[in-house]
Amino acid sequence: MKLELRQVTKSFGSRNVLSGLDLQVHAGEVVSFIGSSGSGKTTLLRCVNLLEPIDDGAVLLDGDEISKIGRDPNPIRRRIGIVFQSFNLFPHMSVQRNITLALTQVLGKPADEAHQIAKSLLNRFGLVEKIDSYPDQLSGGQQQRVAIVRALAMNPEVLLLDEITSALDPELVGEVLDVVRELKGSGITMLIATHEMNFAQEISDRVCFLDGGRVAEQGHPKQLFSSPNDERTRQFLRRVNF
Repeated sequence: MKLELRQVTKSFGSRNVLSGLDLQVHAGEVVSFIGSSGSGKTTLLRCVNLLEPIDDGAVLLDGDEISKIGRDPNPIRRRIGIVFQSFNLFPHMSVQRNITLALTQVLGKPADEAHQIAKSLLNRFGLVEKIDSYPDQLSGGQQQRVAIVRALAMNPEVLLLDEITSALDPELVGEVLDVVRELKGSGITMLIATHEMNFAQEISDRVCFLDGGRVAEQGHPKQLFSSPNDERTRQFLRRVNF
């Protein structure tokens, strides 16, 4: 699996969010995106998942240009899962149904098989006892873990994580980050937009600093955080006290 962004541009009205952004991600790689609010981290992930159409450039998956106008996004979204910062669970559905809905309706799996997939993943992440609960009966951390399980149930090749701890109380952040640590061990490709600098340094194979809608600097986390080459990267890290 290889994911590639070539000169990707995206604007909202007069605001240019991505400006000819180039990026390559290889199978099993964990890449984190850091940068100020508005630097394009979330928009980048949404463009990869085809939730936002790009204005120019191309997004390619294994050499196939998935961003072409008129392309059906649903087969692509089966390969590229996304987890949102606001969980986006269906409040009127149980944890089990939140996870099995796409398995049965999109992938056409039998209900019994979908249930077993949900149960196995919930057990893996310490949530099996919540299988019949509803989202409003869960803590924020539990809801986010269920959202991650829902994405994993589709067996994606790439998992996009969009500021998955930003809506959580500080004491709940750790339990969600533990899930991501476990996922890294499984070899899944992950693209992570985050404000958690220490976590980005720990979990990533590569960190990309976004500025002005482009990747201003990228590198191994140890190098980027300890001795960044770009002055804009140094200024950003000083502002976040890293």
